[in-house]
Amino acid sequence: MSQGTLRLGRREFAAHEPVVMAIVNRTPDSFYDQGATFRDEPALARVEQAVAEGAAIIDIGGVKAGPGDEVSAEEEARRTVGFVAEVRRRFPDVVISVDTWRHEVGEAVCEAGADLLNDAWGGVDPKLAQVAARHGVGLVCTHAGGAEPRTRPHRVTYDDVVDDILRVTLGLAERAVELGVARESVLIDPGHDFGKNTRHSLEATRRLGEMVETGWPVLVSLSNKDFVGETLDRPVKERVIGTLATTAVSAWLGARVYRVHEVAETRQVLDMVATIAGHREPAVARRGLA
Repeated sequence: MSQGTLRLGRREFAAHEPVVMAIVNRTPDSFYDQGATFRDEPALARVEQAVAEGAAIIDIGGVKAGPGDEVSAEEEARRTVGFVAEVRRRFPDVVISVDTWRHEVGEAVCEAGADLLNDAWGGVDPKLAQVAARHGVGLVCTHAGGAEPRTRPHRVTYDDVVDDILRVTLGLAERAVELGVARESVLIDPGHDFGKNTRHSLEATRRLGEMVETGWPVLVSLSNKDFVGETLDRPVKERVIGTLATTAVSAWLGARVYRVHEVAETRQVLDMVATIAGHREPAVARRGLA
C-alpha cells in the first residue's frame, strides 16, 4: 500500500516528508535529562529551540516510561494540561502530541489543545482511542508486547517479533479508524525497547520496511534507548551517534516520524537521507558549476 498525506492538527505532511517530533518531558525523573524540563520556563525554552531547529511536533510527557514513583492520573494531568494550553497559545501551528496511556489525561489535554495522543503502551486503556475519535485528534498505535505501563521486559519471547508488531499495531490502527479517528491521522510504532530485548528492537529496525509497506505512517522512537546503548556498550549520554545511525537506516526504509531529543542533528540526518533518496533537493548545489 502506498504512503499518503499525514494530517495532524493544522499541518499536512507529504508522503516523503520526514517529520521530527521533539521530546519535552514534564517529569522530575526522566531517564535522559533528569528533569531538565520539569519546570515551565525551561520546558517552554525547549519548545522554542526545538521548533527553531526544525521540529514540527512537540511530544509532551508527564510520566517517565520506566519504573519509578507512582504518578496518578491527576498528577500527570497537572504536569501536562496547563503546559499544553500555553504551548498552543505561543505556537499555534505546531503539532502538540501528548505521551499518555490514560483516557482521563487524554480527554484533558485534548480540551487544552493537543492534536495527537501518543499511546506508547499499546492500547492498554482502550478508551484512549475513543477520546481521540471524539476530539478529532490523531493517535499513535504502538506495539508494547502486552507489557503493563512502566514495566521493563523480562525474558520476553516471540515466534516472530515483526509478525507480532504488525498484528498488534494494525489491529489497533483499524480499531481506531472504526471508532472514528481519521485514517490519515493514525500512526503505527514498533515500540523499540517496549516489551522487547535488544535483539528484538534490532530486528524491528532491520525489517521496518514491512511496517512501511502496510501504508500506515510509521513513527519510530529511537532516541538514546537501551537497545542502542547495549549494541554499542554506551551509557545514556553517549548514545547519540548510535541513535543517528539507526535514524538514517529507518529513514532509508521509509519511517515518517522520529521522536527525538537531538532535533538539529536528526533534522540534518533526515534531510541528507531524503536528498540521497531523491525526495529533496540539495540546499546548495554550486560545486562544479561556478
